[in-house]
Amino acid sequence: MLLWLTEFLSQYVGGFGVFQYLTFRTMVSVTTALVISLIIGPLVIERLSQKQIGQRVREDGPQSHFSKAGTPTMGGALILIVIFITTVAWGELSNRYIWVVLSVTMAFGVIGWVDDYLKITRKNSKGLIARWKYLWQSVVGLSAALFLYYTAQSPQETELIVPFFKEVAIPLGAGYILLAYFMIVGMSNGVNLTDGLDGLAILPTVMVAAALGLIAYLVGHAEFARYLQIPHIADAGELAVFCGALIGAGLGFLWFNAYPAQVFMGDVGALALGAALGVVAIVVRHEIVLLIMGGLFVLETASVILQVASFKLTGKRMFRMAPIHHHFELKGWPEPRVIVRFWIVALVLVLVGLSTLKLR
Repeated sequence: MLLWLTEFLSQYVGGFGVFQYLTFRTMVSVTTALVISLIIGPLVIERLSQKQIGQRVREDGPQSHFSKAGTPTMGGALILIVIFITTVAWGELSNRYIWVVLSVTMAFGVIGWVDDYLKITRKNSKGLIARWKYLWQSVVGLSAALFLYYTAQSPQETELIVPFFKEVAIPLGAGYILLAYFMIVGMSNGVNLTDGLDGLAILPTVMVAAALGLIAYLVGHAEFARYLQIPHIADAGELAVFCGALIGAGLGFLWFNAYPAQVFMGDVGALALGAALGVVAIVVRHEIVLLIMGGLFVLETASVILQVASFKLTGKRMFRMAPIHHHFELKGWPEPRVIVRFWIVALVLVLVGLSTLKLR
C-alpha cells in the first residue's frame, strides 16, 4: 500500500522514485519489520502474560526446562502480524507470488495457533491431535502446490534444478505438485521440531530467509539469472520483500527470544515460518538448495524419525532424546552452547547452499 503511495508522490517529488527499486524496498522492509517488532514486542509479551498464555513443558524433557514453565508462548503471532503488515506495505500487491506465500504463511499460522491454544486450555504439551494437524497442513500445502502448478507461465517454473550442474533441469510435470507439497509440509514441521531451545529456530530461519531473498532477487532478474545459469522466473524477485519482512520480524523476535527467553514462538510461528521458506524455495526453483541451507531443520527431523524407527524396530533409542538438540543437552552441554553451536552449523550450511549459485 505504501508502495502505491510512493508511486503517486514520485510524480511530484522525484526522490520517492527510489521506492521503485526492489533492492531498496527489501532493505526498507527489513527495517520496517524490525522497528515494528521492537515497538510492539513488549506489549504483546505483557498481553500474553496477562492472559496467562504460558509454555507447557514436556514431562519427559530435560529437567533444566522445568523452570521455563509459564513463560509466555504463542509469540510467533507477533512475527506473523509484522510480516503481513510489512509485506502489504512495501510489496507489489498485484504479484501472485506475494499472495501465495502470505496465504500459506497465515494458514499454517492458524493451524499452529489452534495447536498452541489446545495445549494451554488442556494444560498439557500434546495440543492438536497429530493426524488432524497433518491433515490441515496437507490441505493448505496441496492447495498451494496445485495453484502454483496450474498458474505456471513457463516450463522452467515446474522443473527441478539440480545444483552444482550447469544445465541440469528435470521436467517434473505433475510430479511438481508432490514435490511442492512435501517441501511446504516438511519444512514447516522441520522448523517446528527445531524450535525447542531459546532462539534456536528463529536465527537459522532468518539466515535461510536472507539467502532465499537473495536467490529470489537473482532469479527474478533476467541478466543475473542468465549469468549464473539459473532459471529466470518473472516476478519472483518480489519475494525478496517478503523475505526482508521475515528477516526484520525474526530479528525483532530474537531480541525477546534470546536466552533466557522472555517469550516463546510456539507452533503458531514455527509451523508458519517453515512453510513460508518452503513456498519461497518452490517459487524460485531451489528446493534442493533449501534442503542444504536448512540442513539443521532436516537433521532435527531426521533425528526424530530415526529415534522412533529405532525404538520400534529394536526397542532401543538411538539418541538420549529427540529432537537431537535435547540429546546434546542430556549429554551435559549447557543450553547456550547447544544454541550457538547449532547456529554456527546453520550459517555454514547457508554459505554452502549459496555457493551452489556459482559452483556449476
